[in-house]
Amino acid sequence: MFGQTKAFSGYSVDDLQKARQFYGEILGIEVSQQQEMPVLHLNIHGGYQVILYEKPNHEPATFTVLNFPVKNIEEVVKTLKSKGVTFESYDWPGFKTDPDNIMRGNGPTIAWFTDPAGNILSVIESENN
Repeated sequence: MFGQTKAFSGYSVDDLQKARQFYGEILGIEVSQQQEMPVLHLNIHGGYQVILYEKPNHEPATFTVLNFPVKNIEEVVKTLKSKGVTFESYDWPGFKTDPDNIMRGNGPTIAWFTDPAGNILSVIESENN
C-alpha cells in the first residue's frame, strides 16, 4: 500500500524562527517555509524532507528524532561545538560517552545533541552517508 510513497517525518518545536536559524545556519540544512503555513521544511540531501511545526505546548522528544550519518564524527562534533552546539553526556551501564561526548565501541559510533526546542538529534559515523 505505501511501498511506493514518498513518506516524510515531522516533529514539533516551540519556536519556528529559532528552529530556522539552528537547522539552516548552524547545521547547514536547506530550509524553506510557505508563508501561508506555519511549517518549516528541512530539505535533506537525497530528496528527503522533514517538517517542523510550532506547537504551543511543545514537549521535547525523549528519543532521537533525526540522525545525521557522517564520515568523520570527531571533525563534525568539533565543528558543531565551535558553533555553540552542546553535546549530551551519558554514563549509564553499557551506554557511556567519552570526554568528547562520543559513544564508541558499543554499537555505532554516535554523539547526541539537542535543537533549541530540546529535541534529540545525533551524528553517527558511517561510510554510507
